[in-house]
Amino acid sequence: MFVRNERSIKEFMQLYPVVSWLVIIHLVLWLLTGFIQTPIGNLIEGWGKGVNFLISQGEYWRLVTPIFLHSNLMHALFNSFALVLFGPALEQMLGKPKFIVAYMGAGLAGNIGTFLFGPAIYAHVGASGAIYGLFGIYVFMVAFRKQLIDQSSSQIITTIFIIGLVMTFIRPGINMYAHVFGFIGGFAIAPLVLNNVRPYAPWLHRRYRDDRSVQFDPNRWQKKQRNKNMFKYGLWIILGILVVLGLFGRVF
Repeated sequence: MFVRNERSIKEFMQLYPVVSWLVIIHLVLWLLTGFIQTPIGNLIEGWGKGVNFLISQGEYWRLVTPIFLHSNLMHALFNSFALVLFGPALEQMLGKPKFIVAYMGAGLAGNIGTFLFGPAIYAHVGASGAIYGLFGIYVFMVAFRKQLIDQSSSQIITTIFIIGLVMTFIRPGINMYAHVFGFIGGFAIAPLVLNNVRPYAPWLHRRYRDDRSVQFDPNRWQKKQRNKNMFKYGLWIILGILVVLGLFGRVF
């Protein structure tokens, strides 16, 4: 489910427009943060940051805007990478409307949890609550909809979830409320959005063209399997690097 086999960025954007636009929004808003100034600071400080005190004063849009804003480039890239890795399968399975509802619902749940249980002066930005909501949907599939997810993907999700849960509570600077309540929100939304869905099948919407110049290669299946194995090894290497960065660095 998490092996990306699109031939180009254009094809990826055609197949997964919601994920693509969310990544674009992350990066564009991060760029604009340095240019848009308000009387009390930049875009994040002035209008978008989730500040519990200001929310309690009636600025309820701050329950939504933090989902799209990030504190720095690494923060934006990290969350965008996670979204590109785990979002496409769900976007295809659920369809665009359900995926948007699930993503925003989980992000909102994470921010509401932060408001209700975080300190009064707590401030935060980031899409991690919504992304943990995607994990919540996957974990629901692993537990209750096993026919929708293959064994290899189940193992990946379980491993990443455990690592993410540990990092949530041992690393400083992480909004653990958003992680926990975003996950709960995704898990709670899962039975509603997973009705009448089919397992992830990336070939359903692929557009093939007839290229008469392509010659028959008797070793093509071995090459495909070798490439697939190399991608899986690369995926675990990347995950390992991210774990190291999370444990010993300060991604956020």
